[in-house]
Amino acid sequence: MQLGLIGLGRMGGNMARRLADGGHTLVAWDRSADAVAALQGNGIAGSGSLDDLVAKLEPPRAVWVMVPAGAPTEQTITALADRMAPGDVVIDGGNSHYKDDVRRAASLRARGVHYVDAGTSGGIWGAERGYCLMVGGDTDVVARLAPIFRTLAPGQGTVEPTPALDTTATTAHEGFLHCGPPGAGHFVKMIHNGIEYGLMQSYAEGFDILRNASSESLPADQRYTLDLPAIAELWRRGSVVSSWLLDLAARALAEDPQLAHFEGHVPDSGEGRWTVEAAMEEDVPANVLTTALFARYRSRRDHTFGEKLLSALRAQFGGHRER
Repeated sequence: MQLGLIGLGRMGGNMARRLADGGHTLVAWDRSADAVAALQGNGIAGSGSLDDLVAKLEPPRAVWVMVPAGAPTEQTITALADRMAPGDVVIDGGNSHYKDDVRRAASLRARGVHYVDAGTSGGIWGAERGYCLMVGGDTDVVARLAPIFRTLAPGQGTVEPTPALDTTATTAHEGFLHCGPPGAGHFVKMIHNGIEYGLMQSYAEGFDILRNASSESLPADQRYTLDLPAIAELWRRGSVVSSWLLDLAARALAEDPQLAHFEGHVPDSGEGRWTVEAAMEEDVPANVLTTALFARYRSRRDHTFGEKLLSALRAQFGGHRER
């Protein structure tokens, strides 16, 4: 199907290529003319402005916005809505707050324009591995966009569905899911990222303890000089703590065992804070996720080896650079 795509950065550009490889036709726009020029061809048409992008799409249009959360997304959707017609769809694939989705959906609905939020996980590896998509919106609109989601998602692949899962009633085993009405997709993605904070913090602290097992403060017969890259590799095979994040930790440690190229300054992109806020609003204790968030605040002062590993993991899965 035809799709407009706004934002051709690390993820947006890769998504455009994956969709074009899957047989879809795209009209792409970015503030950087070079980014647009680099993608043109093979099913991707460039555009010079929002007006040009909308004009090149056939009604009913669908436009995916993949720009940084906050003001850039707000401004882009507002400008796009002024150019859309009843029946068109705006899809926000960034990391917006779910309450903003609810507000935007109501505003666009008054114009007859549909709004879909698509929490997107996969980072810089998504072009190859596929993107895990958590989608919010009206049922019929999400169903209309299913070919797009199915192409972006990993698909079932070699991972068998959970035995008790009714695969006739869900698409979760394909790597995308309609989670509920507008806002539900980004709510699920928000919690996903909050959990990610906790998992990353656990690995970081564990490897920090392993690294300091040779400390002179320990009795001589209880000191161990451990091979962290080898331990990470070991745990990837048959261990109950194996995961893709561990795969990335093993990669980072193999490339730089001392993580000398990382300072340990670990930003938070908003979802961790929002997860803790949601926990407070729901009266749900979230000790680990809250502690992981505060650990990122602390990392902006002095840095431990564990914080360097957190930073290395962000670089591995998302291509994020330290300040």
